[in-house]
Amino acid sequence: MTEAAPLTGTHRRAEPHPPEAALPGRRTRPRPGAAPDPAPHPGGTAPTGSLPAGLLRTARPKQWVKNVLVVAAPAAAGQLFTVHALTELALVLALFTGCAAAVYLVNDARDAAADRAHPTKRHRPVAAGQVPVPVAYAVGGALAVLAPALAAWLTTPAVAGLLTAYLGMQLAYCVSLKHVLVVDLVVVTTGFLMRAVVGGLALGIPLSRWFLITTGFGALFMVSAKRYSEAVQMAGTPGATRALLTEYTTGYLRFVWQLAAGVAVLGYCLWALEEGGVPHTSVLPWRQLSVVAFVLAVLRYAVFADRGTAGEPEEVVLGDRALALIGLAWLTMYGLAVADW
Repeated sequence: MTEAAPLTGTHRRAEPHPPEAALPGRRTRPRPGAAPDPAPHPGGTAPTGSLPAGLLRTARPKQWVKNVLVVAAPAAAGQLFTVHALTELALVLALFTGCAAAVYLVNDARDAAADRAHPTKRHRPVAAGQVPVPVAYAVGGALAVLAPALAAWLTTPAVAGLLTAYLGMQLAYCVSLKHVLVVDLVVVTTGFLMRAVVGGLALGIPLSRWFLITTGFGALFMVSAKRYSEAVQMAGTPGATRALLTEYTTGYLRFVWQLAAGVAVLGYCLWALEEGGVPHTSVLPWRQLSVVAFVLAVLRYAVFADRGTAGEPEEVVLGDRALALIGLAWLTMYGLAVADW
């Protein structure tokens, strides 16, 4: 039994009521002459940083590594290390990067309201208010016009036409195609394939059918693995901005990335084992041996796909040391096969 507090014979003085500012969920009335509190940003985060820095972040510098695919066809043909090839490919790489940046800017401007409800995307510069939506549209539109115009002036008509087609397809994806089942996977995959094709077009290099099959289905493998991971991670989570994920089933997306991985491996094996009637003169059959590294790379990447942690392809490859070493081994053998050492 607890002891009662002693009575002093007088009424106990009441404790002072806590100020309103200390009560949760209450807003204090501003004192006369005091500056009003700043209104919270709709995204929940205050914009930080300068406008140029925000535009650069919106252009996704981390994803520019995808554009290195422009050297794939010239490297496979052994026509990479010439002054003309390096100059032309550097120009094409810059133009493709400008086109991709234009698409990212327009996409983030369109999705700004939805991104503010996403736990991660709300920190994007446009959603956070660092880059105003009209500015993102204006810069993206300027890049979309400037890059193909420069391509028509400085490169071949085929490159200019491909860049224009890439922009049209990706902008249509931002507007409506990303809401169409299967078509969204095809559009993103085709974007990867266009990067791999444009280098050959710039230098007039014929493109192997096995090169196109392996690149196309390899891209589909990574794209569908990313979608599968998003579907697994966002299942039942409010604030998902990719509404189409609710229409895909994880079983279907798993089937797609497994099918694509199998076709990519088959296409690479057919390329590696096809001698074309010309026996190799190198020390070892590097082209055939590179199949081992390629299959190991696919199997290692599939580990992350199966776990539902396969995000951006460049982050998966660069973030896993074993996968990076396998990729380096494959690249070495591939280079030795092309050089016929």
